[in-house]
Amino acid sequence: MIGAFHQPQCVFIDTSVLVTLPDRELKSGLSEVVKYGLIRDAPFFEWQEENMDKLLRRDAEATRYAIKRSCENKAEVVQADEKEAGMRATLNLGHTFGHAIENGSGYGYWLHGEGVSIGTVMAARMSERMGWIESGLRERIVRILEKADLPVKLPKDSPMTVETFNKLMSLDKKVADGQLRLILLKGELGSCVFTGDFDVDALQATIEEFVKDIRA
Repeated sequence: MIGAFHQPQCVFIDTSVLVTLPDRELKSGLSEVVKYGLIRDAPFFEWQEENMDKLLRRDAEATRYAIKRSCENKAEVVQADEKEAGMRATLNLGHTFGHAIENGSGYGYWLHGEGVSIGTVMAARMSERMGWIESGLRERIVRILEKADLPVKLPKDSPMTVETFNKLMSLDKKVADGQLRLILLKGELGSCVFTGDFDVDALQATIEEFVKDIRA
């Protein structure tokens, strides 16, 4: 029936096709893999810290494991929140900042995962500012993304401004009744929240910090 959706009974993935991807595309995809460790799977994040070099080399066994764990994590979230009542939004860690960076920088400048990578660092920095995570966790996030050869800050030629961030983030799909809601890290590794109850000053200070780096 048109318009009807059914959850799959199984998923078949031919990982050998990944060898056809350009390096930049492969690295872009890794930002989403990192995300699963941050929002709900601490052991997976720790595994990535030890095996990121293997993923970059396209090691077959490591690649299969990373894809398997990513699929399992996403399936568990979707199964628990099929109608996107809230929990499913946690799959968008870093995406509100990231989408603003993608759109504000012009079509094609950033790959999606690259924007999400910077956005994830921004979300971590904001969480740190509010005292929701320790600085050590934010530093681990930066290190693993750098190890994946992903961007963690805006480049010197970025057109992004504070005003551009605020305008584009206000149009995010997670805005409800005029209230911006974000996925932020809170507590130990593997824990996050989807909330509109955050310190607006911390948000603005984070945006200003990343924009200031462009001019430095």
